[in-house]
Amino acid sequence: MSLLNKTIDSISGQDETSRAQAKERLDQLIMPHWALGRLMDLALDLAGICGSVRPSVKRKTIIVMAGDHGITDAGVSLFPKEVTVEMVRGFVNGVAGINVLARQAGADVKVVDMGVAGDLSALSVNGDILDRKIAPGTNNFAEGPAMSRDQAIRALEAGISAAQELADSTDLFGTGDMGIGNTSSSSAIVATICQLPVADVVDRGTGLDDAQLKHKIKVLEKALALNNPDPADPIDVLSKVGGFEIAGIAGLVLGAAALKKPIIIDGFISTAGALLAGRLAPKSKEYMIAAHRSVEKGHVAALTDLGKEPLLDLQFRLGEGTGAAVAMNLIEGAVAILTEMATFNEAAVSEAN
Repeated sequence: MSLLNKTIDSISGQDETSRAQAKERLDQLIMPHWALGRLMDLALDLAGICGSVRPSVKRKTIIVMAGDHGITDAGVSLFPKEVTVEMVRGFVNGVAGINVLARQAGADVKVVDMGVAGDLSALSVNGDILDRKIAPGTNNFAEGPAMSRDQAIRALEAGISAAQELADSTDLFGTGDMGIGNTSSSSAIVATICQLPVADVVDRGTGLDDAQLKHKIKVLEKALALNNPDPADPIDVLSKVGGFEIAGIAGLVLGAAALKKPIIIDGFISTAGALLAGRLAPKSKEYMIAAHRSVEKGHVAALTDLGKEPLLDLQFRLGEGTGAAVAMNLIEGAVAILTEMATFNEAAVSEAN
């Protein structure tokens, strides 16, 4: 059995016994019933995910999947794909947005080269980059499939293997992405799986003006008509219009779910990957925590399809895992409420009749 099929088959739902025990405790905390609202909902989920009323989330890792996209040749981005390498350099040097916010959250950042169109070996002197390169970027899906079906499966399995490799040092995973052109792939994935018009899920990405946005929409409409991805087959969708880093994110989600570890889903790109994972293994959705709602309108459609209400809405559109890093503070807060706050009995406080 392949790693992908073995992983999918091993994913089961949350631990209902731990959820029930956590619910009983949360019901008795010294405050009006469920007065901390969604923070308490989150605590309940974390207990179910981790199978414990004392879930551990101290060791945090944000995994930034990086890959380039041939669709940039069709003029859908303001920036050339060479920028991807330069951004990875920033991640490794600890100076990018994700590094700043991850440090604040007490999280490690690990970059995975899924398909960057450049040599990253000189940047990985301390093992800062996991090499899972499938190819130096996808093909231009405006002219044909982005990748072969075999490459799509290999990329999914690379994401699973990254989760497995980092599992012993990670309690809480966060997803991140880097890849010029990846909003186009994500839009095409969401349009296909959610069966929505392209114009309803495409936004400005790196800051396109009105004319550039119209061009992007037309390119993606033609690309979807050309490739005709099957919405009932997530691997077909991935292979025809996806990206290697999006596949890596989907695999990471599947791997985390199989390991029964919580995974915070960052923004639009990460949610496109999570959407694929959710179609491949519906139970994997029980391990996903949506970090935030980005300004990309396709993100809202993807979150709705997953049945996820994000924790935050801060007008982010950066990616990299920045939203996941900020949300990690809320994850720790939810666990603290569950494990540190007293019940009425413990505090010897009389409940109101």
